[in-house]
Amino acid sequence: MEQRVNKPASATRTLARGLLSTVFPVLIFLVFLTLAAVLRHGLEQQDNRQIAANLEHQAEAMAAGLEREFSIHVKTIQRMAERLEVMPETPESVWNADARRYLKDYGVYQALEWIDRNFIIRWLEPVSGNPDVIGFNVAFSEQRRQDLESARATGNPDISGVISLKQGGQGFVIYAPVGTGTDNNGFIAGVFRMEVLAQQMLSSRILDSFQIDLITGDNRTYQLTPSDSISEIFAHTEPVNLPTLNWSFTLRPTNEWVENQRSDWPAMTFASLSLLGLLTSLTTLLVQLILKRNRALLKTRIELDREIDQRKIIQQDVARLESTDTLTGLANRRFFMDDLAHTLSIADRQMRQVALVLLDLDRFQMLNDSLGHQFGDELLIKISERLNGLSDERILVAYAGGDEFMLCQQQVDSVDDVIHLLGAVKQCFEAPYEVQGQTLNVTATMGIAVYPQSGLDADTLLRNADIALYRAKDQGRNAYQFYTEGMQDREVMRLELDKDLSQALRNDEFVLFYQPQLDLDRGEINSVEALIRWQHPRRGLLSPVDFIPLAEESGRITDIGRWVVLAACRQLAQWQDTPYEHLRIAVNLSGRELDDEELVDHIREALESENVPAERLEVELTEEVFIQNIERNLNQLSRLQQLGVHLAIDDFGVGYSSLGYLRDFPVDVLKIDRSFINEVTKRHDDAVITRAVINLAHNLGMDVVAEGVETEEQLAFLKNNHCNVAQGYLISRPIPAVELENAMAEGSLLKGIAVNSEL
Repeated sequence: MEQRVNKPASATRTLARGLLSTVFPVLIFLVFLTLAAVLRHGLEQQDNRQIAANLEHQAEAMAAGLEREFSIHVKTIQRMAERLEVMPETPESVWNADARRYLKDYGVYQALEWIDRNFIIRWLEPVSGNPDVIGFNVAFSEQRRQDLESARATGNPDISGVISLKQGGQGFVIYAPVGTGTDNNGFIAGVFRMEVLAQQMLSSRILDSFQIDLITGDNRTYQLTPSDSISEIFAHTEPVNLPTLNWSFTLRPTNEWVENQRSDWPAMTFASLSLLGLLTSLTTLLVQLILKRNRALLKTRIELDREIDQRKIIQQDVARLESTDTLTGLANRRFFMDDLAHTLSIADRQMRQVALVLLDLDRFQMLNDSLGHQFGDELLIKISERLNGLSDERILVAYAGGDEFMLCQQQVDSVDDVIHLLGAVKQCFEAPYEVQGQTLNVTATMGIAVYPQSGLDADTLLRNADIALYRAKDQGRNAYQFYTEGMQDREVMRLELDKDLSQALRNDEFVLFYQPQLDLDRGEINSVEALIRWQHPRRGLLSPVDFIPLAEESGRITDIGRWVVLAACRQLAQWQDTPYEHLRIAVNLSGRELDDEELVDHIREALESENVPAERLEVELTEEVFIQNIERNLNQLSRLQQLGVHLAIDDFGVGYSSLGYLRDFPVDVLKIDRSFINEVTKRHDDAVITRAVINLAHNLGMDVVAEGVETEEQLAFLKNNHCNVAQGYLISRPIPAVELENAMAEGSLLKGIAVNSEL
């Protein structure tokens, strides 16, 4: 029963969709257009039948006219023959006068002739225009002779049919016998030229409107008024009833005559029905639009009612989207700052403290650049999930953008509360993170500002937390720093120094100092390490720790590194042909410089411009830089090795336990970090590690340089364990090139040092 109810409803909906479809007006127009075409075709067929009937009537009238005219002319020729039969002695002059009257009265004859019994033309009127006709034998063929003899025997006239006239042109001849049988006295002949006959018998309208083909038997013998505009559709053949002749003619109208016969009704009917169909289709389309608009209005009203019901939900979603970061799901910076301002106003009334923690992920940018932004986004999501676990009614966690997060602790009773929060944050980074199948140990650096000591409003508190964060970065990563008085002054100084850094290269304010390296096998100085200094115009000589971190943050480290390489090559060029030409200079490269695609080309150009052998230059990179992007760095270092420069690993043994890269990288020198040398004579573990590193390097075919050598005992330990080179304050501090040359010339660098000790 239910199915019977649903089927009509479904059919009704289908019909309604069909009637409202845009195809329906087009279908209506096509129906009218088809009907108009059918009616036009029918009317045109009716027109064609009427034209054919008119053409038939015209042909019948022409045939009747021809039969009548021929009958008159035959009787006329017969009367002339009867008169000559009655008066056989009629002289030629009288006959000629009589013939001229006939010619004048009828105006259709080309000539009148008397032909004797032997079928020879004897008399002729008119003679002019008919040369060589008198004496012509009209029985020029056997058929003509038989026809003429038959006419003479019966007394009936003979018509020649269309022939080529002796006088020229085409026409026909009527022969009336003068007497019958043995009493025959020849023939009276009337000669008709076809053109003249047509002009006399047919009107100019007929001649202009039709082409007439004269047919004898089955052959067309003459064509009258041929034209290029003759219709190929209409034609009518009508027989002509003439004595002794089997004549008919075909009447073909001109296209103009056909068009004049046509009615305007087919075109008018087609245009009217097409216009009516178009108007009906447009009316249907207008009705459809009205119905669709009404249906849309009804649907809109229903949707509006539904939207009104959902407005509160939507507003809540909008508020959540405005306050939430789409990537991490944490509160965004804008919402955090508004909430912080509100929290500070409450804390001011309740005399409470508020802590703002600004957290920065260590080396996140390096991970993002090397492993891809998708990797970085997934890592941020996982970190956000752990940090969000700290959120409660007293702590708000937000994502500030980039690699920074913000935490607000709303009720702080003592500094221990903040320390406890910092410990909880560090626990979020203790376990490694699993991202795209890779395991990562991530650390974070934090800056903390406490209200009201570190600022009285949200913006000031955030700025001071940022200053504390930078101070924590300067002291080493994976640390935290509270904002204290005087930090802002130091930050202002740091910003001024950063601004001056952009002018330093242009003003040539950098200089190189050189720290000698003692060859323990030969007991002489064969190499030095180039260390940059900044001769600041106001602050004096600045060490690298004061400006290199700024250069790395601003991206100017690449330009500074290029300057160092070029300055070292110039110094090597100056030492050529001097007692110091054997020295090799080691320069330090940062990770950003190693990422520079043009690094190798720049070093090559610097060596070539100063005409310095490549083996006199050594490039040092920290172990950390080596590991950051092994595949990319291997390519760069291979190119440097092919160039001929020496490659050294600086700060070896700090922070990394994998030694597999030593096998793959083309390293010439291994530099033991000073942290192992400081206690090498006091701590057994440091001594064991140092010996192991020296043996490892020698087994891999590398030289070993020990940094931070400051005592004779350290130097003796290194020499006894076959370390190749020692570097440190025991030998010399970094000094300008001039002081280095003087010290080497005087031999003062090795005074008091037991170079040849066997301890």
